[in-house]
Amino acid sequence: MGLIAISGQPGCRTEQAARIAAQKLNFELISERRTAALMAGELEVSGQIPDKSYGDALAFVLAGLAARHHLVVCNCGAETLGRRFPGMLRVGIAGSLAARAGNLMLDHRIERSRALELLARLESEAKKARKRRFGRARAPVDTFDLVLSADTLDPEGIGGLIEQAANALRLKEGGFLPEAAQAQLEFQIRLRLAKHGILPRGRAAIQGKPFGHPSEEIFAHLLNFYRIAWEHEPRSFPIEWDAGGRVLKSVTPDFFLPEFNLYVELTTMKQSLVTKKNHKLRRLRELYPDVNLQVFYHRDFENLIFKYGLNQPA
Repeated sequence: MGLIAISGQPGCRTEQAARIAAQKLNFELISERRTAALMAGELEVSGQIPDKSYGDALAFVLAGLAARHHLVVCNCGAETLGRRFPGMLRVGIAGSLAARAGNLMLDHRIERSRALELLARLESEAKKARKRRFGRARAPVDTFDLVLSADTLDPEGIGGLIEQAANALRLKEGGFLPEAAQAQLEFQIRLRLAKHGILPRGRAAIQGKPFGHPSEEIFAHLLNFYRIAWEHEPRSFPIEWDAGGRVLKSVTPDFFLPEFNLYVELTTMKQSLVTKKNHKLRRLRELYPDVNLQVFYHRDFENLIFKYGLNQPA
């Protein structure tokens, strides 16, 4: 898989180096500005992406792109996604205070004193953003496969060395992110994002009856993420009556998925504690053999999604 993550200290001209590397390799460049645009286009959330969800949102966007393109990702913190994308080349760019201030003087046409002030502000902002999003103000050196110096190398030189490293690792020969790996990765990410109410663009807000348990709302968000039509508690099935015909007991499944003619009952209890519920559901199946009902636990979300092919967005 051709995926290169590049992070650099402020003043290292990191994006210039990333652009040169992408051009040399014929990879697609995903800058921080482009990342923000992609997130805004693909994800719907009230306000900004929560800092704690930023890594998941970034991985979600990259998973879709990596299945079709080789990528150079120039984004502070992108190297932290290495575990999710095996084979990623992680590049860090660092430089001395003098070298970085000198770059800012030239790039912004300002005096040294103003360049130092600007550099201090940019460094403070970068550290705070990294801390909020990834839990650390600085990236440990061992999170990178290749660390390059902006003191001795200009963007052209850095881009050339990244190209050599990518060719030595034969990143292109690995192809794009496999479809199965993309589906697995996106499922895991979507479930976490759904917990924060982060949905795809154009998704209708959840309406209707209030949810009886947080797991129901999470599952509804997850269905929305996959653009699966659903109804919440649309029907009750009587399972016991008195002598006069009055209903004594009934079962109301949590969800109905019209596309699959499937009723879904969720439970967050341990299986050893659901004997009474299982008895009711067995009775429902006896009385309504044509009703397609699936009962599953939180740990079974993934199995249900893949079993019914819900991992394919519409």
